[in-house]
Amino acid sequence: MDSEVIVLGSGIIGLTSAVVLAEGGRQVTVWAREPAEETTSAVAGGLWWPYRIEPEHRVADWSVRSFEVYARQAEHAAATGVRMRTGLQLGAETAGLGPWRRALRDVRAADPAELPGEYATGVRATVPIIDTATHLAHLRDRLAAAGGRIEPRAAGSLDEAGRAAGYVVNCTGLGARELVPDPGVRPVQGQLVIVENPGVEEWVVSAYKEATATLYALPQPYGLVLGGTAVEDAWGTEPDPAVAEGIVARCARILPEVARARVLGHRVGLRPARPAVRLEAEQLPGGALCVHNYGHGGAGVTVAWGCAEEAAGLLAGHSR
Repeated sequence: MDSEVIVLGSGIIGLTSAVVLAEGGRQVTVWAREPAEETTSAVAGGLWWPYRIEPEHRVADWSVRSFEVYARQAEHAAATGVRMRTGLQLGAETAGLGPWRRALRDVRAADPAELPGEYATGVRATVPIIDTATHLAHLRDRLAAAGGRIEPRAAGSLDEAGRAAGYVVNCTGLGARELVPDPGVRPVQGQLVIVENPGVEEWVVSAYKEATATLYALPQPYGLVLGGTAVEDAWGTEPDPAVAEGIVARCARILPEVARARVLGHRVGLRPARPAVRLEAEQLPGGALCVHNYGHGGAGVTVAWGCAEEAAGLLAGHSR
């Protein structure tokens, strides 16, 4: 039992944590309240870029480490779902980027000719963009190859998981609000539209932290992902047709060709926001060690590998 770990959660944070632990020699079982394809991670647009996540000084290290892992995985894009794509962050300036910018190998200020008329500034860079459906499947395969398994089971409490194994890694995202319980975890609702790609090869984003209406176009193998919204404390997961029309209209202002693109689908996800990511160890009343790894806001994809490795390190440090 000393090497057994229960990982709670089957989104990208949970599966990445499980892979790191299993490949490090632990016996890992993931308790999945829902399958990976039904998690918030499966809805995500998949762009590596820190968004709605704190604290900045820790996010930088997690993001840079994840960038390094994704860059290697992009060499096997068909299997991993990871591709390196150049794009444009509108309204940003290179001097205003956080310390995570050290991961960017080709970042530069956009030339005026590269900017849509309503934007005076922008930053160009090549970053990972992840097809999350393919990537989640890749993580499941790696976990199985390392001897880990996934059990369809919802934890009624952290202690319940602690009775099943000596170590628990809590990657329940928004579910931590009730499970821990942690009322500091709140939803930030995001809606997006998937259209047939009319030939857009680069990603483009305009998303300010405080804005409820954002703008992004992300080329994925399955279509062009258009977004978006960021509505705090909204729990609904049904797409709103009026919101979808607004998303397409905003994107069409800078990419006129998307106005005529055939709509393939709609998605709504609830980002697990928190004033700061909780990544720390806690002794449960029953004696098991719990490493919390949740509250990643809109950047779960961006920090997944860095957070997973730190979580594994915390578990190792308390089990010597």
